[in-house]
Amino acid sequence: MTSIEPAVPTPTPSQDSSDKMSFFDHLAELRQRLLWSLLAIAIGSAVGLAYAEEAFAFLAQPMMRAFAQAGYSQQQMIFTNPLGALRLYISVGLYLGIVLALPVVLYQLWRFVAPGLYRNERRAIGLFLLSSIFLFVAGTAFGYYILLPVTLTFLISLQGNFTPMISINEYFDVVLVILLGLGVVFQLPILIFLLSLFGIVTPGFLWRNFQYAVLLIALVAALVTPTTDVVTMVVFMVPMLGLYVLGIGVSYLVVRRRSARETAWTRQ
Repeated sequence: MTSIEPAVPTPTPSQDSSDKMSFFDHLAELRQRLLWSLLAIAIGSAVGLAYAEEAFAFLAQPMMRAFAQAGYSQQQMIFTNPLGALRLYISVGLYLGIVLALPVVLYQLWRFVAPGLYRNERRAIGLFLLSSIFLFVAGTAFGYYILLPVTLTFLISLQGNFTPMISINEYFDVVLVILLGLGVVFQLPILIFLLSLFGIVTPGFLWRNFQYAVLLIALVAALVTPTTDVVTMVVFMVPMLGLYVLGIGVSYLVVRRRSARETAWTRQ
């Protein structure tokens, strides 16, 4: 007589030890992750404040090059308020601290949600986070090395009979809007991926409405860039159109994979 061995159950998220935790255990886990995140932000902010002057000198390089190209080799930026320099360094330090702490914050978020996910879901979310960070860094790099120099050179060239006196606080506000705006705008492929994953958009829909996408990108360019000249808008729109086309390709892969799964399920 053959013995029948009990089947080994397939692991599911509900069988994970984290899902056996009570509501208060989850709150304690969340509290721990938040404390680690806040500690990372505090340490990052301390480092950022220590190097705020060097960080702003790096951000000011496009402005200095624009001055030099316009013939103002000895020009410097100014502040018009006794607290202007202090407020600038505090702002730069805090933003730099958040950037430095961001990997730790994302890691804590990942540690909190990962135990309740399937293995393939963990891989998908991990890839999603890495792709989002990469696109954000690519957007800020594009803004700093390409869009910002073009914009500043154009603005300084409109000097006429005036001498530019650029406030450090106003300049930082402009740089912040451009860099953060482009970092967010470069998330377009991620947005298209999510919309395609939930069946809201398809590659055909995106391609048929390409002309409307061009119009929307032009409107975004007018909002993000501080100028509305043709050169600056074209410099901004070219990578955005490339990202839109990349999003169409991503949508095609998502729809194709979903169709293949549905076909395999039907055959079963």
